[in-house]
Amino acid sequence: MKIESYNRNFNRKNFDCGKKSLNNYIQKNATKDVKNGSCTCFVILNKTDQIIGYYTLSAESISKDSAPEEYQKKIKYEYIPVILLGRLAIDRSEFGKGYGKVLLIDSLERSFKVAKNQIGAVAVIVDPIDEEAIAFYSKFGFTMLPNSGRMFMSMKKIETAFNKK
Repeated sequence: MKIESYNRNFNRKNFDCGKKSLNNYIQKNATKDVKNGSCTCFVILNKTDQIIGYYTLSAESISKDSAPEEYQKKIKYEYIPVILLGRLAIDRSEFGKGYGKVLLIDSLERSFKVAKNQIGAVAVIVDPIDEEAIAFYSKFGFTMLPNSGRMFMSMKKIETAFNKK
């Protein structure tokens, strides 16, 4: 299956990942956010153009104080540029097929390429929705940021992972 940029004409009305806020987002808010530039959205479609998975990316910054210690020492600015992986969801009908991993890897690859060649960003961050999401992101190497509930993966770590492929 191919990952494509979101298009409002894709069928999304029956998308159900089991999380109401993530269902609501793709069904009601993604078109507006993509149109106004708040984020980019990427989707996996089935053979009938039904969205079976998606993720969003946007620019973000975190306060230097909330970053891992090594970045607090290296970066002299008050805020550190990062890329926010805002949402990632897979339709329940497709659970267990590896699409979550596929979308995560695609999001990290896109983020790394942008950070290396187009805009500065030192990491990808996520705001995990629940303990299940924390476990998923932890499995792939994200670490919790202290006192924020956010998770962090440095571009250096992403680069190292892709260089091992």
